[in-house]
Amino acid sequence: MRNHRVRVYRSDEELPREGQLAWAMAQVAGDPVDVTDDVADMIVNRVIDNAGVAAASVGRSAPSAARDQAAAHPPSTGGPGATVFALDRRVSVEWAAFANGVAVRELDFHDTFLAADYSHPGDNIPPILAVAQHMGADGQALLRGIATGYELQIDLVLAISLHRHKIDHVAHLGPSAAAGIGTLLDLPTEVIYQAIGQALHTTTATRQSRKGEISSWKAYAPAFAGKVAVESVDRAMRGQTSPSPIYEGEDGVIAWLLDGPDAHYDVPLPEQGEPKRAILASYTKEHSAEYQAQAWIDLARKLFRENAEVGDPERVDSIVIHTSHHTHFVIGSGAADPQKYDPNASRETLDHSLPYIFAVALQDGTWHHEASYAPARAARPDTVALWRKITTAEDEEWTNRYHAAGAGQSYGGRVVITLTDGRQIVDEIAVADAHPGGARPFGRDEYIAKFRRLAVPVLGEDEAQRFLDVAVRLPELGPKELQDLTFAALPGALPGAGRPGLF
Repeated sequence: MRNHRVRVYRSDEELPREGQLAWAMAQVAGDPVDVTDDVADMIVNRVIDNAGVAAASVGRSAPSAARDQAAAHPPSTGGPGATVFALDRRVSVEWAAFANGVAVRELDFHDTFLAADYSHPGDNIPPILAVAQHMGADGQALLRGIATGYELQIDLVLAISLHRHKIDHVAHLGPSAAAGIGTLLDLPTEVIYQAIGQALHTTTATRQSRKGEISSWKAYAPAFAGKVAVESVDRAMRGQTSPSPIYEGEDGVIAWLLDGPDAHYDVPLPEQGEPKRAILASYTKEHSAEYQAQAWIDLARKLFRENAEVGDPERVDSIVIHTSHHTHFVIGSGAADPQKYDPNASRETLDHSLPYIFAVALQDGTWHHEASYAPARAARPDTVALWRKITTAEDEEWTNRYHAAGAGQSYGGRVVITLTDGRQIVDEIAVADAHPGGARPFGRDEYIAKFRRLAVPVLGEDEAQRFLDVAVRLPELGPKELQDLTFAALPGALPGAGRPGLF
């Protein structure tokens, strides 16, 4: 790996394209390096993971509305279009990317990478797959494109914090997805460079979508970034250009949206000829909740087994979760969002409320992507009473461990439960059980089990198995077989027609 130094340049300073971050990213995308076997295996795992969580969500409001929008846009003349989960016809490529992106993101249940910023790098897969189907690519080309999308998003997340300036994390996704499509199609560096610039320029937005009363737009945000990436590549292929230098310019993203005119970053990027392996640093979720809650659900399950009294609000005086800065201020009481303690809050809000999640997991000893968020479950009086006794506190040790590199990195903390009789129960957890460094790391068997648990009730046994049979053969799929990397839902699994829109 090499570090690409990024800083702001005045308009009267000369910064050749070869020195720009967008160009360096385009060079990485254009490097025809082979995908290693372990990376290919992990890409297959994540394709399976995305499909499982999408299957579990297809009947919900946001994916249904996105699917209805997509259905109104037939394929363009440039190819046969692309498939949409649970839709029996093809649609225009950018709308397929959008609809599938919403379905994947809806339950907050697919993969994650956390460092200087946040990301769900599996959001790269829907737009890259949609373009692969539309353009008749094969499985090997799709693998190369997805490897690029993961690599560049994770490299950006390692170096550049967006959330510190209240910019949503999809500003790293638009450029990475555009670059991944460029790799898929073997486009020239110049074209990929222009697509990256357009995608970044049009996907910067505020983090209000993840603050206060969180809305259905949370699922749409990365899907919209993927759609924009497809459109950016299309324009760049037609010879259209983008704002430049998009990162380093005097009025660019860094100068006005991030750390300002005096900022500098060192973005790690692969050397020419170096395999793109960043996907191996990412991790999926065992539970349908924001990633920084994963370890706390696992700890709550352990406490439930060992100390049943911790779920009884009559016996608990207070619960304080000592954790990292990010966890405290994003999903903890440090966010100062009263909605995080509101039993009438939206599902999207509750899956970003660590006090709620910890309370329910303490009482139930388990977590379910639907039942744990049901309005009746959230409003249960004993749950509300326990929930409001839970607070979080930033702990410098756990913040440092959050930012540590390698095996020392942690997304957990220490909990102190004070009982009404004065006794304390203290325990801690570093990473989620399913994390590569956790008690039960996910491998292929666990990805398939998660897929089957989520997908079979919606797709049926035969369709779920058919999809798995295709997905595990991804590296060897030809263009025709790649069209089968989708699924149909059981009769009655989808809602009827929703509210009409413009299309």
